[in-house]
Amino acid sequence: MSNVNLEIGGRSFSVASADGEEDHVVALGRKIDEKLRAMGGAAGQSESRMLLFAALLLADEIHEMTQRGGRPAPRDDTPELERIARIVEDAATRVENLATHLEQAAG
Repeated sequence: MSNVNLEIGGRSFSVASADGEEDHVVALGRKIDEKLRAMGGAAGQSESRMLLFAALLLADEIHEMTQRGGRPAPRDDTPELERIARIVEDAATRVENLATHLEQAAG
């Protein structure tokens, strides 16, 4: 048995881990921290409330996964810059369409 330190919600926790499982426990701690960060507002919450929110978020994720027959949620593997480029292109197209419409209405 060994101890690992987890950083969750800006707080440090020391937890026991079976030998050889340290990296896995750290990865689980990161997953909980990611959930809290995605939720926002973890800072300033009491330790028990913060961990309650993390548990609820993870339980909801498990619930949704079982509703899909145990399959993980679909992931958008498109790189962030490509996604942003699509948004900008869509906005440019809308602006062009609006300009054309205004020109026709004015003319």
